[in-house]
Amino acid sequence: MMTEAKINVLLIEDEDFDVRRVRNTIKLFAHRIVIHDVVSSGRAALDLLQTSSSVYDVVIMDFQIAGGLMGENLVREIKRVDPSLQIIVITKMTLNIADYDFAHGLMMAGAFWYCTKYPGDIEEYIYQPTDFILSIVNAYEKKLLERERLTSKGKLIRNVQEILTQRAIIGESTAIKKLREQIEKCASSDAPVLISGSSGTGKEIVAYNIHYTGHRKLENFVPINCGSIPHDLIESELFGYEKGAFTGAEERKLGLFEVADHGTLFLDEVGELPLPAQVKLLRVLQDGEIEKIGRTATKIKVDVRVVAATNKILEEEIEAKRFREDLYYRLNVVQIYLPPLRERTEDIPALFDYYLTQFSADMGKQKPTIDDEAMTVLLSHEWRGNVRELKNVIHRLLFADEPKITRSVFTTALGALWKPMENTIEELNDPTHILPWRQMERKMRETYFRYVRKRSTSDADAAKKLGLAPPNYHRMVKELGIKG
Repeated sequence: MMTEAKINVLLIEDEDFDVRRVRNTIKLFAHRIVIHDVVSSGRAALDLLQTSSSVYDVVIMDFQIAGGLMGENLVREIKRVDPSLQIIVITKMTLNIADYDFAHGLMMAGAFWYCTKYPGDIEEYIYQPTDFILSIVNAYEKKLLERERLTSKGKLIRNVQEILTQRAIIGESTAIKKLREQIEKCASSDAPVLISGSSGTGKEIVAYNIHYTGHRKLENFVPINCGSIPHDLIESELFGYEKGAFTGAEERKLGLFEVADHGTLFLDEVGELPLPAQVKLLRVLQDGEIEKIGRTATKIKVDVRVVAATNKILEEEIEAKRFREDLYYRLNVVQIYLPPLRERTEDIPALFDYYLTQFSADMGKQKPTIDDEAMTVLLSHEWRGNVRELKNVIHRLLFADEPKITRSVFTTALGALWKPMENTIEELNDPTHILPWRQMERKMRETYFRYVRKRSTSDADAAKKLGLAPPNYHRMVKELGIKG
C-alpha cells in the first residue's frame, strides 16, 4: 500500500525531451511523487548529494549521462554518499534489456531497477507508466527499510564499542602488548581459541574482545561456565533437546550452540566438561553439526566459533584421562596464555587507576588519592587472586570512604590476604629480631622456593627456573617442609 508521505526524486538527465517525458509519466501521481531537483551531469548530482542527500528518497538517472561520470560508476558513487538511496536507471533502446551482464553489473553497482527510455508511446512517456510508478514506490519503501536497517546497525555498533570500552585490555607490559596483537589476529579468523591462565586473570574479557573485534561482532556472544552446571545437565544446555525426549521435557529447548549460531560460544573452565559432553563437542567442532537429545531426524547445522578457557593444565588432565587429547588439539588451534598479575607488575598501577576511576563513578563517590607508601603495598602484594582480587580490594577501599588511601587503609582492605613477598627481607629492618644465620638462610630459601613455585606452572617448571635438576628440587623442598 502506498504511503502518504511524499517521495522526493532527484532526476539526473541531460536531455530536456526526456526530462519532460519523465515528468509526464509520473504526472498522475504528482501529489505523491515530487521531482525535487533536476541536474544534467553526474558531478553536479554528487555535489548536490554531498550536502543534502537526506532530502531525496529516489534517484532516477540516465545511464549515458553527459560529463564523463555515468553508468555503473555513477551508481557506485551515489551509493557511497548515501547507501540508503535507491537508484532507478533509464537506458536507451540500443541497450538490450535482456542482457544479463548489463543487468548484473547495474545490480552489483547498487541500482534498484532499470528500464528503457522508449515505450510504445515515445512522445508521451519515458516507460510504461504503471511499471515506472510502481518501481518508484517500491524503491521508496526499500529506502525506508534500508534507513531503518542502517540506523539499527549503527546502534548495534555503538553497543559493541560500549562493550569493548567496559572490557578494555589495560596495561602496557610486553605480555599485554603481545596479547593485543594476538586478539587482533584472532579477530580476522574463525579458528578455535584456547585461553589459559590462573583464575582471575581476565580470560572472559579476552574472549569478549576476540568476539567483538571480529566479523561476528553483531551476532550473539554466548558464555557458559562448564564448571557451574551439573554434569547430567551440561549436554542439554549445550545441545538442547526435543519435546518428549525424556520425562519432564514438555517443550523443545534450544541448546547454546543454536543460540550462538553465526556468533561465538565461550566455554569457560572447559576442563570441567564431563567426558560424554567432550565427545559431542568434538563432533560439533569436526562436522559443524549438533545432535539434540531425542532428535531422530537429521543433525542440525550450526556456524559457531568456539573460544574456550581453562585455569587447569590440560596436558596433565590428558595424562590423567580426564580430558580427551583429540578435543584438546581441536580447541587449541590458537593458544593465548594470560600471565598472572605478579608477572606483569608494571601493569598494576594502570589497572588500579582504571578500576578505581570506574568504581568511584559507579558508586557516586569522589575518586580518592593514593600515597607513595600505599603504592608500595600495591606493588609488593602477591595478588594471588589476580585482577579479580585487585577489583575486590578496590571496592573495599571505596567502602572505607577515605579521601586518601594510605598504607594502613590499604593493608586493612587487604586484611588476612596481606602477604608481601618481601616479608622475610623486611625482618632485617627489625634490630630486636635477629636470627642465627643458618635459621635466616633456611627462612629465605623457603620463602624464595614458595615464591618461585607460585609463579610456575608445575614442579618441573619451578626446578627449571631455579636452575635445579628435578630430583634436587624435590629433595630440597622436602627438606624445607614445603611438601612431604
